Amino acid sequence: MSLMDLSAVALAAEVRAGRATPEAAARDALARIEALNPELNAICAMNPALMDEAAAVAARLVAGEDLPLAGVPVVIKDNIWVKGLTITQGSRLFAEFVAPEDARCVALLRQAGAMIVGIATCSEFACKGVTNTPLHGRTLNPLDTTRTPGGSSGGPVAAVASRMVPLAIGTDAGGSSRRPPAHTGVVGFKPTQDLVPYGPGFDEPVWGISAICPIARDVADVRLAMSVLAEMPEGAPLTDLAASPDYGLGQLLDEDMAVAFDQAVARIRVDGLRVTDAAPDWQGLTGASVMPLQFAGLAALFGEAHAKTPDIFDPDLAAQIVQGAGFTGTDVARAHHASHRMREILTAFLSEHDAILVPTTPCAAWPVGQLTPDTIGGAPCAPRDHAAFTPQANHAGCPAISIPCGTTREGLPLGLQIVAGRGRDAALLDLAARAEALLTKRQHQEAS
Repeated sequence: MSLMDLSAVALAAEVRAGRATPEAAARDALARIEALNPELNAICAMNPALMDEAAAVAARLVAGEDLPLAGVPVVIKDNIWVKGLTITQGSRLFAEFVAPEDARCVALLRQAGAMIVGIATCSEFACKGVTNTPLHGRTLNPLDTTRTPGGSSGGPVAAVASRMVPLAIGTDAGGSSRRPPAHTGVVGFKPTQDLVPYGPGFDEPVWGISAICPIARDVADVRLAMSVLAEMPEGAPLTDLAASPDYGLGQLLDEDMAVAFDQAVARIRVDGLRVTDAAPDWQGLTGASVMPLQFAGLAALFGEAHAKTPDIFDPDLAAQIVQGAGFTGTDVARAHHASHRMREILTAFLSEHDAILVPTTPCAAWPVGQLTPDTIGGAPCAPRDHAAFTPQANHAGCPAISIPCGTTREGLPLGLQIVAGRGRDAALLDLAARAEALLTKRQHQEAS
């Protein structure tokens, strides 16, 4: 068995106990990447110093250091700085950029004994719901290589789902580290805004909504990563839950997602948790209401470069830049107001309920060559329908997690999202672990 088949928790325990070595874990990760990455395109750059890092971790263990992530190989999304490595944001504009220092999250991982294997692909500027760029090409879904893993954290989730590594770090400004996990059967956690240090790194199109996010195969591994990345004060358990299949948005669901969501909520109810059918009143606000912030932000950052060399950009991102350049100050002000109201509405709702259960996405992964599904729930798919349920937590600064909750009839993964109030990260992870155990038990019962 490859060490990459172990969870991060189990692998770190094996290494700390001396039953495995960091060097062996690094070699197993390299072997998996060599075997799988040429097809999946999950990793766009390798760390040439990996074996040196492994030897350094081994030496620290011999010296008596207690390392929570001892010998755990990790991949980092291609918009997070890793000192000395080429970090491109999936863009030809940054094809030669070498990070001058580690982002704080990377430094914390290394302090805890993790080893940086390489850089995982993302969509250009992390601003698209699928992972394909002119610089790095398409990333495929390991569960079905005719499908997309979603975006923008397609590379990190593909690396974890295919067991190249047990842990990845992504970013999430509108669901980028929750929707791709839902599409690949893994777990993605967006912490409370600014709980995990963000940067040093690239300028963001929209400041104050993006978070550093651990991605793993189970909630326990996410909790281990979070214990390294941030302090999470323990709080009261989340017991008064709301549930809504459409999050109060009127968004249609594919039939398999609707069935899986209803079954997941029923299982959680059976376990004794109090679940009320309820949703926020968004007063007409949707993800589209805040998209001018991203488009205008991209235009501010890259409009001049696009005017000079338009052909180097992903055409989908070029379209966002052009649209953003055409917005008026009034358009941007309306979007800022929508963001503020989203925060107020969700914060008020989560003062009445401890958390809300909603689908992570209304559909499963779609064909890899498409920007969006053709239809959702039998109706034509609008540009942001596939992402309808995730941006609200970003604009409210709330923690949110996606865990697997079943599959379609074709075997494609589906995700359940749980959103809690700001600062309730530890309690949310406790609830997610409880839900994960219930849903995994149900899936095993159905399989038998």
